[in-house]
This record gives sequence, structure tokens and C-alpha cells, in this order.
Amino acid sequence: MRFRPGDPSFADIMQIKQNANRAANLVRQLLAFSRQQTLQPRIIDITDVLVELSHLLRRLIGENIELKVVHGRDLGLAKVDQGQLEQVIINLAVNARDAMQGGGTLTIRTANINQASAMRRGHEIMPAGNYVLIEVSDTGIGIAKEHLARIFEPFFSTKEVGSGTGLGLSTVYGIVKQTGGFIFVDSAPGRGANFQIYLPRHQLTDAAAINTRAGDMTEVLPPKDLTGVGTVMLVEDEDPVRIFGARALRNKGYKVLEAKSGEAALELIQTADGPIDLLITDVVMPNMDGPALVREVREIHPDMKVIFISGYTEDAFRQRLDTDSDIHFLPKPFSLKQLAGKVKEVISGEAVV
Repeated sequence: MRFRPGDPSFADIMQIKQNANRAANLVRQLLAFSRQQTLQPRIIDITDVLVELSHLLRRLIGENIELKVVHGRDLGLAKVDQGQLEQVIINLAVNARDAMQGGGTLTIRTANINQASAMRRGHEIMPAGNYVLIEVSDTGIGIAKEHLARIFEPFFSTKEVGSGTGLGLSTVYGIVKQTGGFIFVDSAPGRGANFQIYLPRHQLTDAAAINTRAGDMTEVLPPKDLTGVGTVMLVEDEDPVRIFGARALRNKGYKVLEAKSGEAALELIQTADGPIDLLITDVVMPNMDGPALVREVREIHPDMKVIFISGYTEDAFRQRLDTDSDIHFLPKPFSLKQLAGKVKEVISGEAVV
């Protein structure tokens, strides 16, 4: 059964859909906290991740906050899910922004840490070993002593009611722990906050190290060429995700049209000066959702190539679509390289490896 904006029950149906989407987000974040989320770890250079993220972070924190990124020399590699690590850094940056309403400085620093003996912090004991440190600090209002012990708990929040779910830091904690890492925080009122993430340093075998230097270790090195040409319509109601994606694709050579809703996207497509080569759209959005948008667009452009992005699993997602839909899927959260690779694959018709 399909409901249209003129139907008496349409507003109620949309409210139910939005509530379901919020619930799905909560479940994903709770899975992260309980360390039951499916991760896709690979060996990465965290310096590269921060270089890619820095442009997005500057836009997220605003002009009144300075971003400083200090890269450690000869930083070791880590085996993590890149998309989840990016989510960790973004969450910490957003928290820092909210703590610096009057402006300030957000500093991200990396370093190699050789921990000679086990380190106890509160109830946590970090074993001796080699780690990659990611330190995120701000000059904000700080955290009260009575809150420090609880900030990683699900649903604990010092924000006003309605300003958040209280799951941001618990998600960060869950992702870090599931990766085999540790996260600690130092803070005091009026002295800002300093979060330290310790990720196990990945030790390459001698053969792997030789292959890495020779350029043969595809797990470490990014694809040789993710650039492309064409016009992409990106539809996403969450500003950070849309900004993140649009900037990544423009940097790879694409022309990107942005829309915050299905209705706005449909209007842009109808009035576009030239052809649009690819439509990328979120699945769940207020009013006109992704599948509804694609049905409308294909009335005008039957051969439009489509990528759906969603936090739902692909199996659950495909059950909501027409069986004859020629669609592609990219799960959230995704990295810049995953997005650019998928776009090139769909537009060119060639698999990117």
C-alpha cells in the first residue's frame, strides 16, 4: 500500500517512519556500545585518514573554532574499520564543538606509543605493547568530576533534553573497544577535555613490509585511481553526511548537485541544465524517501543509475524496493575511498579494486 502527501494518514505514517529511523539509529549505536556491531577492519595509515577528514571537520566545527592536526613522525599502521574510526573522530569533534560555543581550538595529535608496562586508568588496564595514539583535545568548558566516570555510559548526557540521545560517546567507546583499543579522558571544568585513543599498532611481517614498500600490499595502499567525470546528484537529509560525500566526490573530479530532501532533488533533476549520470540517495528521509524518489525520477529518466546509502543492512533494505530495480548499495558509515570507489564502479561499469 502506498500513501501520498494528500492522504489523511500521510502525516502519521511519516511520523511513524521517522520514529522507526531514530530507533534503528539507536539500535546501531547500542550494538556499537555492546561490541556486537559488524566491523570490516583493514590495515590503514591513520595519517591518511586524518588528512581526508580535516576538510569535513573544519566545516563541522565552524569558523570560530581553530582546527590543529599534528601528525606523529613515522606513525605506525593500525588494523581498524576505517568508516567506524572516522565516525569516532567526527563524534569527538562534534562534542568538542558543542563545548566551545564561544570559540576555541580543537587539536588532533597522533603518535607512536611504546608502553613498557601495563597502565591502569580507573577500572581499565591497558597491557604493555605498541600502540598508535590519537589524541583529541579542546579548550572548552570541560567535564565535571562527577560526570567523568559515566560519560561512556549509554544514554548519559549533560546536554539539555532533546539535544541528543546520549549515545555519541558510548558509540565511540564501543567502536574503540571492539577494535581492541582503549579510550581514556582527562578533563576538569574550565580546562577543556582531552580524549586519548590507543589502537594496537599493526606489526607487518618482513615479507609484508617488503611488499608494502614495493607497492604490492593492496590492503595498505589505496586504489591507484578513484578520479572520474560526470554529474552526481547526492540526496541526504543529514548535513554532515551530505557535506562529507559531496566534498569527497568533488575532490575526485565529479560535479555534485546537493539536495536535502527527495522533493528538492526531484526539482533539481527536472530543471538541470545537463544530464545527471548518477543519483545517490539515502533510503529513509522525511516525506519523500529514497525509493519513492527513485520511482519518480525513473518516470523521467528510466535509465538513471542509482546508489542507495543506508544504515540498514542490505537484506532488510532490498525488501523495501521493487524487485526489478537496478540499484546499487553502500552501507553507512562509509569512508571517502569507499564512496569514491563505488561511484566510479557504477558510472564506469568497471569494478574498482
